[in-house]
Amino acid sequence: MNEKKGVDLDSDFMKATDKNPSNILPEKLGYDSPLQFECHPGVSCFTACCHNIKIVLTPYDILVLRKRLDIPAHEFVTQYTEPTLLERTDMPGVQIKLTEDKKACPFVTPEGCTVYGDRPTACRYYPVGMADFHEGGSEDNETPKEDKFFFLVKEPHCKGFEEPKTWTIREWRADQGVDMRDEMNKQWLRLIMRRKSHGFQASLADAAKRMFFMASTDLDHFRRFIFESSFLDTYEVDQETLDKIKTDDVELMFFSFKYLANTLFGAEGLNIKKGKIMAKVQEIQQRQDDSLKKAEQDYLKIKADREKAKKEEAEALKKAKK
Repeated sequence: MNEKKGVDLDSDFMKATDKNPSNILPEKLGYDSPLQFECHPGVSCFTACCHNIKIVLTPYDILVLRKRLDIPAHEFVTQYTEPTLLERTDMPGVQIKLTEDKKACPFVTPEGCTVYGDRPTACRYYPVGMADFHEGGSEDNETPKEDKFFFLVKEPHCKGFEEPKTWTIREWRADQGVDMRDEMNKQWLRLIMRRKSHGFQASLADAAKRMFFMASTDLDHFRRFIFESSFLDTYEVDQETLDKIKTDDVELMFFSFKYLANTLFGAEGLNIKKGKIMAKVQEIQQRQDDSLKKAEQDYLKIKADREKAKKEEAEALKKAKK
């Protein structure tokens, strides 16, 4: 008999809010369950859900948004995000940095979202959350079986539920582009689920945290790590894969998930070249440490910039009161 391994009812990636879970309606929904809801500029609460929220970004969210804005990944992360820990783990990630004055998403205006077509995954889910049961006993012994169901997040301020528009959960998800995002995010979210299953008994090494952060937030940096460090002297990567990840960011993202699963959890998928381990171990360690230190510096710069901005704002307010 398969053993239930976990359920995520309150994932940051399943709803675009970090508010009281009592707003979750106690009803288990399926793909064909009805939904009466619509959000548009004519609704009195329009854009209210874009304030006082926690929107954690997936690697694909970052990839799409930084291309939309036509800026490098590290610039996007520095300007528009702030550090966070993912899903009650010690794995570092980023969330949208709200504006200081209105605590709003930086991409929202009174007229709506300025990046709506490329909005983050969490924004697409609201108000329909998803839960996954993960079961053991799958055939490949690696990939857990999944049993999905859905639930509604109904907050008091939201008037979208009073609109006459009706859908099924399936139709709503298709309209919001959720299914494609689920595919793009699945392997990364599975890494977080694996980490959660280990608990805090065994802490993640600092080098592993830096690598996870770098691979999850800056694919340009990760590409340089592959092609400009001793990575390819260490790992066996076929030429077809190399040709893809050299130019295709989505393929590179999927490759990063495979690499992280291998290095963090020992999953199959990458092989170390025979005869290279002992002779190259010190050289490889030094080169990879240098690359990871650069990723750590980028991570710390985000925090430093944020603290500096807060300090300057506080000083400005103090002067204004005099």
